[in-house]
Amino acid sequence: MPTPLNQTVADSALLTKSLPLGLLRAFVQSEAADDGLTPQLLAELKILARTPTLLVACNYGGTLCAAEGISTETLPLGSAAIALRALAALPNTHAAVISGRSLRDLAAVSRLPAEVHLVGSHGAEFDMGFAHGLSLATESVLQQANQALIESVGAYKGISIERKPVAVSVHTRPASAAITAKTAKKAEEVARALGLFFIVDGSVLDLSVVEPSKAPALEHLRSRLGVSAALYAGDALSDELAMATLRGPDMGLWVGNQPSQAKHRLKDPESFARVLAILFELRRAWLFGEDAVGLERHSMIGNGSSTALLTPEAKICWMSHPLPDSGSLFAHILGGDAAGHFSVEPVKASQVLGQRYVDSTMIVETRWADVTVTDYLEPAPDGITSLVRVLSGTGAARIVFAPRPDYANAPFSMEARGNELHVVGTSDPIVLLAPGVSFAITSDGRHATATADVNLKNGPVVLNLRCGDTESRHSHGTDEADRRSAVAHHSRRWVQGLVLPSVKPSLVRRSALVLRALVHEPTGAVFAAPTTSLPEGIGGTRNWDYRYCWLRDGSMTVNALVDLGSTAEAEGFLGWLSRILANAPGPEWLHPLYSVTGAPLSTEAIIESLPGYAGSRPVRIGNAADHQVQLDVFGPIAELIHALSTSQGSLAPAHWDLMVQMASAVLARWHEADHGIWEARRAPRHHVYTKVMCWVTLDRALRTAARLGRDPEPSWAPMATIIRDEVLREGWDDTASSYTVAYDSPDLDAAVLHIGLSGLLDVNDQRFLDTVTAVERELRVGPTVFRYRYDDGLPGLEGGFHICTTWLIEAYVAVGRIAEAWDLFDQLVNLFGPTGLLPEEYDPGTETHLGNHPQAYSHLGFIRCARLLEQHQRA
Repeated sequence: MPTPLNQTVADSALLTKSLPLGLLRAFVQSEAADDGLTPQLLAELKILARTPTLLVACNYGGTLCAAEGISTETLPLGSAAIALRALAALPNTHAAVISGRSLRDLAAVSRLPAEVHLVGSHGAEFDMGFAHGLSLATESVLQQANQALIESVGAYKGISIERKPVAVSVHTRPASAAITAKTAKKAEEVARALGLFFIVDGSVLDLSVVEPSKAPALEHLRSRLGVSAALYAGDALSDELAMATLRGPDMGLWVGNQPSQAKHRLKDPESFARVLAILFELRRAWLFGEDAVGLERHSMIGNGSSTALLTPEAKICWMSHPLPDSGSLFAHILGGDAAGHFSVEPVKASQVLGQRYVDSTMIVETRWADVTVTDYLEPAPDGITSLVRVLSGTGAARIVFAPRPDYANAPFSMEARGNELHVVGTSDPIVLLAPGVSFAITSDGRHATATADVNLKNGPVVLNLRCGDTESRHSHGTDEADRRSAVAHHSRRWVQGLVLPSVKPSLVRRSALVLRALVHEPTGAVFAAPTTSLPEGIGGTRNWDYRYCWLRDGSMTVNALVDLGSTAEAEGFLGWLSRILANAPGPEWLHPLYSVTGAPLSTEAIIESLPGYAGSRPVRIGNAADHQVQLDVFGPIAELIHALSTSQGSLAPAHWDLMVQMASAVLARWHEADHGIWEARRAPRHHVYTKVMCWVTLDRALRTAARLGRDPEPSWAPMATIIRDEVLREGWDDTASSYTVAYDSPDLDAAVLHIGLSGLLDVNDQRFLDTVTAVERELRVGPTVFRYRYDDGLPGLEGGFHICTTWLIEAYVAVGRIAEAWDLFDQLVNLFGPTGLLPEEYDPGTETHLGNHPQAYSHLGFIRCARLLEQHQRA
C-alpha cells in the first residue's frame, strides 16, 4: 500500500504540474527583458525564496500587464499570469493583486484563478459586496463627479471616463502629454470641489470616495495569511504607500522609470514577469528539494568523533562541528547548495563510474574516468575536525568550497592566505589547507564561496579542512599517503579482531564499522545517527534529530559489537553512563537520551531557513523526547552488562554497581505508565514492551549474579515474577489474538515480539506463535515491517522500520520458520545502499528509503540476524 505524501505538498505538486512550467523555465533562461535583474537582486531573491511563508503582491496595470486600459483592453502578460499562479500553488506561498480597478473589473480582466487574492479600489475592496454598502449621498457625489468630468474633459482627444463602484476614473493613456496635463489639472479641481480623493495611478486618474489604502490592504493580507516576508511590486504613486510598509526581509520592486523608494527597479512588466518566474523556480527548488539523492546512496565517513556524509558524486553534503549535535558546516542534504557543500567534479563532465569504501575502512573513493576523489576524516584532538580530500587522476577537477556555518544562518567572509583559505567571522577557526591551489572567492554579501580548477596531470592535490584548530599547521601532499595508511591500518586492525559470521560477512563488517563510527570515542557515548530531520515520510513532518545518545539505542549498539568480539566500545559507553548517574538524583530518573557530552538536551527548535530533504519540513534540532518517561531503557543496559560479563568471563565492580542501579530503578517505577520505545507524543500508557524490559532488567541481573557469584537483592526474583505474570495477563488481547502495544489496547506493535525474544514467554507457547502471526499479517508489507498502524498523535505517515524487520526475522528463527526467516533476510539485504549503508526506514509502496542515515538500529539489527542465521546453520 503506497504511503501518500503530505496532503498540502501533494496538492501543490499537482497544481504546479498542471501549469505550463516549461514556459517559465524557458523564460528564466532567456536573455530577453533582463533590464534591472542585477546580481544583487538575484542574490536577494534567493534569500526571499527561502522564507517560511511568503506573500507576493503587486499592482495590476503597468506592473502585471503592459498598461492600464478600459475594461478588457488589457490582459496580464501570459508569462506573468503563469508565474503568479504557479507561485500561489506552492505550499506556504500566497499571491495577491492590489489594484485601482474595481474588484469586479479586476477579476474579469485579469482572469486570475481563486488561488490569487484580488483586492480592488486601491486596497479598499476585498469583496464584491463592498460597493453595495455605499450611501445614497455618496452615490450622488459620484454621479456629480462623473457629469462634471464629462463636461470638462470628456471631449478631449484620447480621454475616456469610466464609472467605478467607489470612484470615477479618467483614462489618459492615448492622449498627448499636453492634454494629459490639462486633464489632470481639471480632474483634480473637480475632486477638490466635491471632497473626493484624487489618485494618480499611472495613466489613470481616480476621483474616489475612499482614501488610497494599498498599505492597509497589504498589512491586512500579511496578518490574515501569517506571512514571514512579502514582495511588493508597483508602478504608481499609490503603490508607494504599500512600499513604505516593507521591512526586514521584505522586497520592493519598482516597475518603470518614475522615482520610488523601492530598492530595486525593473524596466517594464516583462522584466517583472521574469522576476516572478525566477522566484518561482527558486522557491519550488527550496520547497520540494533539488533533485534529492536517495538516502541509501549516501556514504558516511567517520573517525570516532566526527562524521560526514557524501553523495555518490563526492559532494560533502552534511557535516557538523565540533560535536555530532553542533551546528552544521555543510547541510546540502537539507537545503541544496545554499545550505553548504564541498564539491569536487571533473571539469570535463562525465558520469561517476563508482563509489566504494576502501576495504575494512571508513575511507571512501569516488571515481570518474579521469578523476578520483578519496575522502576520510583523520584522527584529531578533541574539538578538532580534520577532513582530508585527495584528488588524483589524469584530468582536470573543479573544486567548490561553500561552507555555510550554523545551518547556513551565520554570515562570514573568506580570505586566501598563501596555501590556505580562511573562513573569517566564525566562532571557531575554519581553515582549508590547499597547497598549490589558487581559488577565486565570491560573496553574496552574507556567505562566501571559493572555486578552483586543478590539473591532476601534475600530481595529486591534497585538501585538508581543519575546524577548531588554533595552531598553525602546514599540510604537504608528500605525507598524506602515510597519514591515510595509518588511518587504514588502525581500522583494519580493529576489523581483524572481530568474529564475523559466515552469513553476509562483508555487509556485517561494514555494519560494524558504521556502528563503531557512531561511537563518540572522547566520551564513550553512541549517537543514534549522524543526521537530523531526514524524513520518515517525504513531504511530511515526522523529521527528528537523532544526533544524541539514547540509553536504549546506545546499549543495543555496543552490545552488537560485543557479540562480534569488540568490548572497548561497551566499556566506554558504560563509563559514560556511570558519569551521568553520578550527577543524577537516582537511576530511576535517568532521561531517555542525552547529548554525547552527557548534558541534558536543549529545547527542541525548528530551523526555518532550511527546506528539508526533498522539501520535507520542518528541520528540527534538539529532541523533545528528552522530557518523556521511557521506563524500558533499563532493560537494554542490563542486557549489555550481562553480555559483556559473559564475553569477558568477569564483571567489573563498577559494572555490577550499574546493574544494581538498573534493578533498583525498575523496582521504583516499573508500575508506572510511560511513553514507550516509540516516543509517542500522547498521554503515557502501560506499554507491554516497557514491562517486558523491566522484567529483562531483573532477569539479567539475577542471571549475572548467579553466574558470577554475586549476591542479588532478595526482592529481585519475586518482583520479576510479579511483572511477568502481569504482562502475560494484561498484555494479551483476545480480539487481536496477540499481545498488543499496551494494556487495554487492541493495537499491534512490532516491539511486542520481545515478549518471546527476551525469554519472558516460551517461544513455543501458542500465544507467542499467534503474536508472530498477527505482526506478520498486520504490520509486514513485502520486505519491511511497520512499527504499528494506530494513531500516535502525529500527522503524516511513515515507512517500515528496518529494526522491526530484523525482530520479525528473529521471531521466525525462534519459532522454527527458517525458510521465511531467510527469505525476509534476503529481502532486507537487497535494500542496502550501494556502499552497504541503511537508513532507518523503507516505504514499500513508493520504494523510497526514509529516515536518518545511516541508522544504528538498522545495522545492529542486521548483525543480530546474520549471527542468528549462522548459528542455526551450524546447529
